Amino acid sequence: MKNFISIIVIILLFSQCTAQKNTSNHKLNQNVIERPKLVVGIVVDQMRYDYLIKFYNKYGKGGFKRLMNEGYNCENTHFNYIPTYTAVGHSSIFTGTTPSMHGIIGNDWYDKKLKKSIYCVDDDNYETVGAKKGGEKSPFRLQTTTITDQLKLVVKDKGKIIGLSIKDRASILPSGHGADAAYWFRGKKTAKFITSSFYMNELPKWVNEFNSSGMAQKFLKIWKPLYNINTYTESIDDDNDFEQKFKGEKAPVFPHDFPNLMSKNGNYDLLKVSPFGNSLLERFSEAAIKGENLGKDNITDFLTISFSCTDYIGHMFGPDSKEIEDTYLRLDKDIERLLLYLDNNVGVGAYTLFLTADHAVASNPSYLRTYKINAGYFNTEMFLEYLNGITLKYFNSNELIENFSNYQVFFDVDKIEALGLDYNNVAQVIKNKALLFDGVYKTVTANTLQNANFTTSVLSALQNGYNQKYSGDVMIIPKPAVLYKKMKGTTHGSAYNYDTHVPLLFFGKGIPYGKEIKQINITDIAPTISNLLQIEFPNGCTGKIIEMK
Repeated sequence: MKNFISIIVIILLFSQCTAQKNTSNHKLNQNVIERPKLVVGIVVDQMRYDYLIKFYNKYGKGGFKRLMNEGYNCENTHFNYIPTYTAVGHSSIFTGTTPSMHGIIGNDWYDKKLKKSIYCVDDDNYETVGAKKGGEKSPFRLQTTTITDQLKLVVKDKGKIIGLSIKDRASILPSGHGADAAYWFRGKKTAKFITSSFYMNELPKWVNEFNSSGMAQKFLKIWKPLYNINTYTESIDDDNDFEQKFKGEKAPVFPHDFPNLMSKNGNYDLLKVSPFGNSLLERFSEAAIKGENLGKDNITDFLTISFSCTDYIGHMFGPDSKEIEDTYLRLDKDIERLLLYLDNNVGVGAYTLFLTADHAVASNPSYLRTYKINAGYFNTEMFLEYLNGITLKYFNSNELIENFSNYQVFFDVDKIEALGLDYNNVAQVIKNKALLFDGVYKTVTANTLQNANFTTSVLSALQNGYNQKYSGDVMIIPKPAVLYKKMKGTTHGSAYNYDTHVPLLFFGKGIPYGKEIKQINITDIAPTISNLLQIEFPNGCTGKIIEMK
């Protein structure tokens, strides 16, 4: 009897172990097989986090609110490097690392080897496809892989990677090196989405059909407020001294008559500075999903969408303008339309989506001064003249500085060596004296950035943005709320909260409902999505997985 009981116990234990093993294998198989059919990575160019809250009561239920109320909201997401520019932001989001690793140190920057300014995605090895000019581009300057690259290595030709934007850099850099296609808008003397021969030799049928549909021309219409302008209480007066105006307008106020301005300016680039450009891109996104059959099988596709018009409008009118308020109320409707299209064509719960921004933006310094807030402008021409005076005084030459751009001083190293000067001494003198210039907050030499380890404050952000191969010899950090030139409208680029704090919303398959208030770095997005897809992290990734609870 005892032997019989022992046998029964052994059988039960064996069965339990087998069941656990099978369950474990089943879970593993689920992780591998049940990836989302489509991942959609949305970047809103120049979107501050507070736009989610500021305009919340005016948003509909199906756009930003749906993402916030049904998805996972990371409320304290920041960029952890300088400079906060478009190309750098898109690169950092999708590579999971900073300029120190991925090599995109600006939209354009001074090339120490070529001794000229270069643009982040220019590549003369390729030709324009879809127009006469504007497509000689590729992602070759991006030194590390992206999440889209890593997915491509897994799905190979069975899955598609597509990048879409109004801006070339905002479609090329997120979609990575292995993308099937990246498209951007060409407005000069035409109104088309184009690409580069890096991807293909001719546009697909669906792109040609979209370009010939006349949709771009239809969207170039009079821009009036979506709602009664008197209800736009979250923004300042429409007529003020802090905003730019369109060429041909008497004041920067509604309505903006784009058909009339088009007749004077002669190209469709006006769409870029209107909320209708975002609507055009959303329709193009629908066409891409349909035309490329994205999300139609169990092999994961990846679509990157960057809404750029918010940046053009923000630069022109600033974050406190009625134009920005109206733009985001309209974008909310575009997001709602896109989500519904994904629901109906990919399936509710079959896709994963995240939404963030490539940087935020500063308020206009002159506007801030009306509230007695310290703010101002940095005169780059006077600064360069000042530095040349310093080198003349201390080193008997005003030809030691080769370039000053993106708040970086580049030395003529050959000249320094020819004069028998000590490089480190020159750098130290420039660092010390530059600090005395009006508007400068901190200065750091390249040597310090290579040897020190900053862990907090703007100096840590500066170090993350410093690339030994490409960056300058002395770095300048302006004071808070100091912009690089006197202007109406505004700009961005700093490591201060107004430029670094952006939305981050996850939504869809594999995403729980909830929120996180602890600080998250923008570089954490790529490893989080990689983990969700169970693929290798981008090869230079320094971010951490966001634990959604």
